[in-house]
Amino acid sequence: MIAITGANGNLGRLVVKGLLQSVPAGQIVAAVRSPEKADDLRALGVQIREADYDRPETLVEAFKGVEKLLLISAVQPGERFRQHRAVIDAARQTGVKLIAYTSLLRADTSNLILADEHNRTEAYLKTTGVNFVVLRNGWYLENHTSGLAAALANSAITGSAGQGRFASASRADYADAAVTVLTQPGHANQTYELAGDEAYSLAELAEEVSKQAGRTIVYNHLSAADYEAALLGFGLPKMIADVVVDADLKASAGELDSASRDLSRLLGRRTTTLAQAVKVALRG
Repeated sequence: MIAITGANGNLGRLVVKGLLQSVPAGQIVAAVRSPEKADDLRALGVQIREADYDRPETLVEAFKGVEKLLLISAVQPGERFRQHRAVIDAARQTGVKLIAYTSLLRADTSNLILADEHNRTEAYLKTTGVNFVVLRNGWYLENHTSGLAAALANSAITGSAGQGRFASASRADYADAAVTVLTQPGHANQTYELAGDEAYSLAELAEEVSKQAGRTIVYNHLSAADYEAALLGFGLPKMIADVVVDADLKASAGELDSASRDLSRLLGRRTTTLAQAVKVALRG
């Protein structure tokens, strides 16, 4: 059996649906904190099991009979490593033979504030003796395209990245890569740097949106303080705003650009382009 933690999330749901293309539904475990919110997954025929990162006893029950596990990283900065360690310990206890983990691009050398907990998780995973696959996901295209409604309303995309470039890929790309390593041989004990084939700056994002929307959208570069104030004004929690601002600042130093083609090689195709992602977002 194959289990996916955080299966109620956007990435987890895509992984479950991708697995269904080649794995019988009864052999897929959607491990979720809130089973009552997984009715759509239950309707697909997959097993729904409670798995709360903060309640280790649920993790042990959820992983019984599981051979391969995708650990989708937790969302709360500062709590992630503790939660990840609980998942890894439960997986080892129940005899899971392969743990794939969604990490961060160049987690071992990155200066992003998100990197430390990912790096610590990777290091801990490698001490367990369990076969692993580290999926170092780059930035998501959706991190930028999900905010296009506001950009259209204000005729501007704001940020603090300057001319920094983002080698982003879509959530579906990262999900398909996870499906590949969970269903195909030859990936045990490998670390993959996953990034989009075409990097872009926020100014180029604004140009693409302008082109497709048929109106001028500019890139408005803000200082870090002003950008954080704007994000807080939009209602973003401070801990999330801090991550977003930090990512932009580090992108300006090249932290979120990459020439790696690990992702497209795993997919057997090119990654989703900026133009494709903008098109989907504008239609949505």
